Amino acid sequence: MAIKKHLAVSSLLGASFAALGQNSFIVNDLKVEGLQRVALGAALTHIPINVGDNIDEYTISRTIKALYRSGHFDNIKALRDGNTVIFRVTERPTISMIEFDGNKDIKDEQLNESLDQQDIRTGEPLDKTVLDNIEKGLTEFFHSIGKYNAKVDVSITKLPRNRVKLLFEFDEGDAASIRQINLVGNELFSDEELLKLAESQQDLPWWKFMSSDRYQKQTIEGDLEKIRSYYLDRGYLRFNIDSTQVSVSPERDSVYVTANITEGVKYKVKGFDFIGDLLGREELIRSVVPLKAGELYNGSVVTSSEEFIKSYLARFGYANAEVRTIPDINDETKEVQLTLSVNPGKRVYVRRIIVGGNQNTSDEVVRREMTQLEGAWLSNQSLERSKLQIQRLPYMESVDFNVVPVPGVDDQVDVDFTVKEQSAGSFNAGLAYGSYLGLQFNIGVSESNFLGTGNQIGFNINTSRGSERVSVSYTDPYFTPDGVSQGSSIFYSNYDASKFSLVDYKSKSYGIGTNLGFPIDAVNRLNFGIRWVQEELSDIAEYEQTRVLRETFLDPDNPDAGFDFTKYELSAGWSRITVNRGLFPTAGSRQSLNLTATTPNSDLQYFKLNYDSRFYWPISNDHRWVFSTRAALAYGNGYGTTNGFDQTLPFQEFFRITEMELRGFDRNTILPRAVARTPQTIPGTPSDDGNSTGNIGGASEFDQLEAYGRIGGNAKAVAGMELIVPTPFLDEENTSSVRTSFFVDAANVWDTEFNIDRYQDLPAAQRDKLDDYSDPMRFRVSTGLSLQWISPMGPMLISFAYPLQKEEDDDTKTISFNISNTF
Repeated sequence: MAIKKHLAVSSLLGASFAALGQNSFIVNDLKVEGLQRVALGAALTHIPINVGDNIDEYTISRTIKALYRSGHFDNIKALRDGNTVIFRVTERPTISMIEFDGNKDIKDEQLNESLDQQDIRTGEPLDKTVLDNIEKGLTEFFHSIGKYNAKVDVSITKLPRNRVKLLFEFDEGDAASIRQINLVGNELFSDEELLKLAESQQDLPWWKFMSSDRYQKQTIEGDLEKIRSYYLDRGYLRFNIDSTQVSVSPERDSVYVTANITEGVKYKVKGFDFIGDLLGREELIRSVVPLKAGELYNGSVVTSSEEFIKSYLARFGYANAEVRTIPDINDETKEVQLTLSVNPGKRVYVRRIIVGGNQNTSDEVVRREMTQLEGAWLSNQSLERSKLQIQRLPYMESVDFNVVPVPGVDDQVDVDFTVKEQSAGSFNAGLAYGSYLGLQFNIGVSESNFLGTGNQIGFNINTSRGSERVSVSYTDPYFTPDGVSQGSSIFYSNYDASKFSLVDYKSKSYGIGTNLGFPIDAVNRLNFGIRWVQEELSDIAEYEQTRVLRETFLDPDNPDAGFDFTKYELSAGWSRITVNRGLFPTAGSRQSLNLTATTPNSDLQYFKLNYDSRFYWPISNDHRWVFSTRAALAYGNGYGTTNGFDQTLPFQEFFRITEMELRGFDRNTILPRAVARTPQTIPGTPSDDGNSTGNIGGASEFDQLEAYGRIGGNAKAVAGMELIVPTPFLDEENTSSVRTSFFVDAANVWDTEFNIDRYQDLPAAQRDKLDDYSDPMRFRVSTGLSLQWISPMGPMLISFAYPLQKEEDDDTKTISFNISNTF
């Protein structure tokens, strides 16, 4: 169309140029008139004529065509003034703005991208012929999604200085529904069975308003391919979709889809063989491909065999391997011999790895997580592992890579890694006063990517009426180049347990520690640590659970003195991390097992064992629906003897439950209570003045029992399930920083050293004051909704919970809000 226009115009211009004379002449000067936006130098580059050239009518015609091809001009005339040639031009208008109105199915971003591919963009000259093609293309698009009444009009508004505004007006109309899908030729499987595979739905009743029977061409094509695969996976090698017709109703509001198919008969695999170069690994590949002689032909198995071979060869740098299955069909025996043709191609090497998108994190921090190296052959396994390891970093939201061939070289590529960072730390500071905790001051900084180095730093000061704590920690995850980590910490704590719904005691402690972590492989790691702690306990109330510690270390000469302990703690741990992201993972698991024990030369001799795990299973392919489970177990006890007493786990080291572990319950509310047993006393012999000479202890069966504040236990179990769902009203860009889930939590803390039978000699009225705090089955259970957000100030969580199983004296909490917790 465009060429015809140019030829017609050129003929007219050639006629106008006849006035210049039929004979050739020598050009003395060239002029271009009418230029506004286009520079004279730019116009002359498209004119194949120079001063001094001998030109004729053909030369002028060829020059006009060249000027049109430049795309800058709508009209061109050629005139002669003596031996001067004058080109009088009218420039195409410049696009000043582009607007869209009425579009719903196509977003503005998609439209702008499509126009940009056609060189229709702000600041460019307008080619009206291209607009006509765009109108037709958009109309065809709407037809493909069932909107047969859709119209697209483009209006051009002239503006000053040869500029125009383009307005695309859309009248999309209503989408046609699928009235009926007809399958013709199927005898082996019913329409109902085959149409269950289809995403497209037909003639839905009004009560299924949540479903859609809208016609879309691509969806229908995909459904027919599903039916084809259904037959091929069951041995029907000759299955064919002969034709497809789509009929539109006169009102253009519904369509009828008809597919004519030929089913054929079943075929078995006679055998399979390989041709081509398998790099000497034919026996291995033959042993692992799922093809089996004598079984029914299965299209999915054939495709997976091809993909496996490609993927396997790509591990060794053969990124462009071609695998094609050639069937040799015997229609008489109903058998097929399969030949897999393998062409590995050239081994491809990585010339350069480019890291982009990291505004805060240094390149070195990203590159040290990569197993794909520059100069090595390209390995799809190494690329995927590199992506996964980078994405596990808590300060990375997403990671993508793109393999770009090097121009002019068929065995080299560049790999572009693009990362998107997210907040990996938190900052909090505050000053408050409350009737419960009095004046409170806190300031804290936690950062997993300190100054972009990937190192972790933490600093916290927290003071209130019941607690003072200062801590500093630092961890270098790459203390050595091979991934050995090193961390150090120092702390000071002054704690009054009575202010936190616990029994009466005060603890003052300080200490320093260090640890090393050693990678076993990409997912397993061993950790070892040592810590020195100096601790002072005072104002300890006399309870059954504190009795052993008091009797072991009590100074008879000063019974009111505090207790000073020096502890040397050793720790060893194992962790296994396979999650796909550091924060808000959607697949994989986290597991850890840790043992902490004081050395025999410590004043307190005990150990604590902790196991923690969390698993994620994606339900949907886009990982927006995820099922998650978690479980944690802990146990601690003492070892050895001191001053004739067997060591037990000190009560200040007892396990407790946080609000994050059991939502719906207040902190420290489900713990075993401290038990006080008070002997009854009777007055002694009266003296001469009538006063008693003292008190005499009564029989033990008359002791009084009382359950006081919570104290904790030496065993703990936590479990939970979560269904992670898409967050309503949230665009896709923010799904990786906001998470919504429905949860069920369960937890219990118990004391294995507590023996309720010790109180069998007491009256029932006294025994009934106690529960069996050694019972591991006294679980509390809650359910609810949780919303988590990685905010600029740190991770935040709000949960709405309802207790499903509780005990009479438990304190519940419907709404919880936390900041700076680890999810």
